[in-house]
Amino acid sequence: MSGSLRILFIAGSTRTGSFNAQLAERAAHTAEQRGDVTVTLINLADYDMPLYNGDLEKEKGLPEAAKKLKQQFRTHHGFCLASPEYNSTISPLLINALHWISRPETQDEPGLVAFKGKVAGLLAASPGGFGGMRGLVPLRMMLGNIGVHVIPTQLAVPQANNAFDESGAFKEESWQQRLEVLVDELVATAEVVGTAEG
Repeated sequence: MSGSLRILFIAGSTRTGSFNAQLAERAAHTAEQRGDVTVTLINLADYDMPLYNGDLEKEKGLPEAAKKLKQQFRTHHGFCLASPEYNSTISPLLINALHWISRPETQDEPGLVAFKGKVAGLLAASPGGFGGMRGLVPLRMMLGNIGVHVIPTQLAVPQANNAFDESGAFKEESWQQRLEVLVDELVATAEVVGTAEG
């Protein structure tokens, strides 16, 4: 069973065996288990985009992959990002995707339509002791500044190389419980303030 509320799940890494991809899959599965949410899990590898460049945008407009990804954001009420930490900040892959989809496709398009009125939940996983939480600080700030309602609860999983079993589930139930709290808050907030195109 799925509901009319639509939530998008994305990992900010496409690396084989990515801990954040595992975390995004676990979050999507957790949301699906509720039975009242339509869940879309996407892989940024399917949305190949060049490095954002204003001259390139002026010459050719948005890449087709950026248009398709932007449409995914527009048609969902909220999104959940599992973001790896690169040198204490956002991964180049994720920030580049977010920059591209922030750009208008036409002159009369309202600003930041992929983001304004959306609700976001933030996750991170890392082999290190902080779980990637330092990278969530600039991500939270950026999203808040472009009109996204970022829920207060976030999840950062340390020692991620030992956190998941072979099926992709958490080895420790306490992590799954924390994830369920985040997903519940994301869904509840999106039900109240989340917007989406039909």
